[in-house]
Amino acid sequence: MTKKGGIAGRLAAYFIDSKLTPLFIAVSILAGAGAVFLLPREEEPQIIVPMIDVFVQMPGASPREVASRVTKPMEKLLWEIPGVEYIYSTSSSGTSMTVVRFRVGTKEEDAIVRLNTKLHANTDLIPAGASPPLVKPRSIDDVPILAITLSSERYDHFTLRRLAAHLRNEIKQVTDVSEVTLIGGTRRELRVTLDPARVAAHRLTPASIAAALQQANQQTDSGSFSAADREIVVRTGGFIANAEDAGRIVVSANPSPVYLRDVATIADGPEEPSDYVFAGGHESISPAVTIAVAKRKATNATNLADLVLARVDELKGIAIPSDVTVTVSRNYGETAAEKSNELLFHMLLAIVSVVILIALTLGWRESGIVAIAIPVTLALTLAVFYLLGYTLNRVTLFALIFSIGILVDDAIVVVENIVRHNRLPQNRHRSLR
Repeated sequence: MTKKGGIAGRLAAYFIDSKLTPLFIAVSILAGAGAVFLLPREEEPQIIVPMIDVFVQMPGASPREVASRVTKPMEKLLWEIPGVEYIYSTSSSGTSMTVVRFRVGTKEEDAIVRLNTKLHANTDLIPAGASPPLVKPRSIDDVPILAITLSSERYDHFTLRRLAAHLRNEIKQVTDVSEVTLIGGTRRELRVTLDPARVAAHRLTPASIAAALQQANQQTDSGSFSAADREIVVRTGGFIANAEDAGRIVVSANPSPVYLRDVATIADGPEEPSDYVFAGGHESISPAVTIAVAKRKATNATNLADLVLARVDELKGIAIPSDVTVTVSRNYGETAAEKSNELLFHMLLAIVSVVILIALTLGWRESGIVAIAIPVTLALTLAVFYLLGYTLNRVTLFALIFSIGILVDDAIVVVENIVRHNRLPQNRHRSLR
């Protein structure tokens, strides 16, 4: 048998008479305020939906052959993995791509281990001519939170790409940066164009020339020896540095040496562009390259974006020439902070409105109770968010705003019942005594 009032009544009586109640309220408010500043802020919620891409190459095969020999057998195999909810596949010339989606809430590590274990246990089923499966996990954190665009009227796509590549290496050194991707520009490429007449005259084939190039563009450890209490490692070979190095490669030695420059034209420069990125308006358009930055899991997007932009500002005039324009074309950290602050403001506005409403209808003393109860409850909730590793995003803040209605409703009912109880004649006489 419990005392009159039950557990809730006993807790209320204890906190009403306890001198620790003001201290508990103050600690709760401080913990909630600290959680607001420490909680990672994001644009989207951290919904765990493991998605894994599986790529298989089968050079020379038609889409129908890839579908029948690779895609369909692999789909049947992947359906055997526990937790798989959907499988999407695409078959094209020489390539099979399969997207495996697991159920919501499945741990990413468990999903990756299950899929890799299943594929490795069935490597004997890979058809002849097909490559081993390439597994690439995907998550919500792969979406870039920051995009920085470099543009210039002086430099071309090739030069901007090299500047962006150097800047990418600097950005990767910032803590909690997950992936940095370059979009646009043209990479450096060593293009070898064979002359069919010369190749035939020297009785060579493109395959033999490609093998000679591959053999010349590598470096291996050939051994070591000790001297003067030191071990010296001997490496042979080397990598091709420029077109002149490539031209000196011997592609045939029968009966006399044949160099690559004798049978081909070698060009060292930008690759053939597959896409273009431009910046500007109607008046002028300049070549551009975009650097997309993604963050690690459970990282504060706002703080990370500020750190990356601060690092970029430090490199202006050093790694970034003065005639290169740096534009922030996307900043999810800034928008996440704006939306979080706006929702927090509306949450505070809702609390103030309810307190004023109760003060006008029931009294200031009753409104004071609500003014303390609701912030303390929300503060403890935010502190629990921080301890459990949640983030501050639109979904969690909307949920908190929605819960204010429940908290206010409970507070109004309880306070109104207390007021009604105190205004009863028999209770009024008791208070007068």
